[in-house]
Amino acid sequence: MAEGSNDIVSDVRIAGPTKHHEDIVDWEGPNDPENPMNWALGKRKLHAFIVSMIALIVNLASTMFAPAAPLLAKELGITTAMVGSLTVSIYVLGFAIGPLLLSPLSELYGRLIVYQCTNFVYLAFTLGCALSTNTEMFLLFRFIAGCAGSAPMTIAGGTIADLFPQEERGAMMGLTALGPIIGPIAGPVAGGFIGQEIGWRWTFWIILIASGAINITAFIVMRETYAPILLARKTSRLQKSTNNPNLRSKLDKGIPSNRLVLQSIQRPLKLLIFSPIVLLLSLYVAFTFGLTFILFTTFPIIFKQQYGFSAGTSGLAYLGLGVGFMLGMITFAALSDKILQAKAAKVGASRGSDIVGNDMELAQTGEPGEAEAGPKYKPELRLFLMVCLTPVLPFGFFWYGWAAEEGTHWIVPILGTGLIGIGSLFVMMPAQTYLVDIYGSEAAASALAANTLIRSLFGAFLPLAGPDLYDSLGLGWGNSLLGFIALAFVPVPYLFYRYGERIRMRFPVRL
Repeated sequence: MAEGSNDIVSDVRIAGPTKHHEDIVDWEGPNDPENPMNWALGKRKLHAFIVSMIALIVNLASTMFAPAAPLLAKELGITTAMVGSLTVSIYVLGFAIGPLLLSPLSELYGRLIVYQCTNFVYLAFTLGCALSTNTEMFLLFRFIAGCAGSAPMTIAGGTIADLFPQEERGAMMGLTALGPIIGPIAGPVAGGFIGQEIGWRWTFWIILIASGAINITAFIVMRETYAPILLARKTSRLQKSTNNPNLRSKLDKGIPSNRLVLQSIQRPLKLLIFSPIVLLLSLYVAFTFGLTFILFTTFPIIFKQQYGFSAGTSGLAYLGLGVGFMLGMITFAALSDKILQAKAAKVGASRGSDIVGNDMELAQTGEPGEAEAGPKYKPELRLFLMVCLTPVLPFGFFWYGWAAEEGTHWIVPILGTGLIGIGSLFVMMPAQTYLVDIYGSEAAASALAANTLIRSLFGAFLPLAGPDLYDSLGLGWGNSLLGFIALAFVPVPYLFYRYGERIRMRFPVRL
């Protein structure tokens, strides 16, 4: 690791008084209670839980309204199918745009202030959706709510990297996935009955009430977790108490603030452009996410036409995906960290070939950095579950499509969507955890912002093709086409698992 005040480490878990310069401010030893890595386990888990609950609410809102969208279309005079689909998917477009600004800001000014500001904006524009009186007003408010709601989904990875060492992150990433994975499934189940019984506006009033409750809790309980901000505050206090203006944080990069702002905002796009790992993995995740959103937006129509489901009962069609996501999430949370450590141990990775510095250190110094306290495992080991279980995804599409096409009992296609849920989970979760392990606390939020940008664009626009796809090819061949495309992606995880480290070393990104 290069010496001096410009040292960059991704997970500031260890430190004591620096040996390099007496004016450098660091943590007070490896057990410093101000270091978020050393907070009580319950406090760290509480922060992860609150972030996951905020993400759950904003993701419930992404699809809770979907079964009631025809009611809004009737009230506001929407006559085209594409605009009708856009009332649902424009929220996800906000998920694509928001992270480009919010994630870099969280790495510049800290996680807490971004959470608090976006929570307030989200509440305000969700209220606007509930009170909308025309289509343009509704679409604008829903888009801005989506931008603000993107914060917990991208910043959550940075928060987990702030609070937990690598070997504990798998389970915590599983917890934070509760919102993005379960929210879009649970939303329509409740939204169908809410829209049918008390109107589409109440889907937003209920989201507003739930979001307000969890955001008040977050405001009271949550504290800053980002190490560079905490050390900067400590440095400021010491400068005043010691009357020594030369004190500098160990994590101070020595870059002027205006340049630092620009670099932070550019960071997600730089990762997409210059890192083949981030780009290719994001495209794979985006395609998978887009496929699930095709299902979200077409379930009400398909199950009404094929099986006579009402607006209320059509929400039950989402339960197959939900159960699949839940089974996958529980399995991932239980096995990810264990497999990481077991695979490393199997190849004799006690600070050997499968324990490496991360890409933030490589990008700054040109060579792998010093290990953190505790083992630093090769991030590619996170992809083992992805390699094994992604073939379930195309199989699920074949099952769902032909079961619905042939008019089998409604439970049969729903079972097929359960397989789609499992396969999708084991694309998205290992990929996100892999990116967090690669970039650590220093840039995890930006890496996930890049991932979320591509993913949300696919989620916003790919569903617009769903109705035409099924009209042209039918449910059987329409879903088979999606299945064949997913099948073509099956070798991709193995290529990352086998050659990912080599690619990362070949294409380091200076951030």
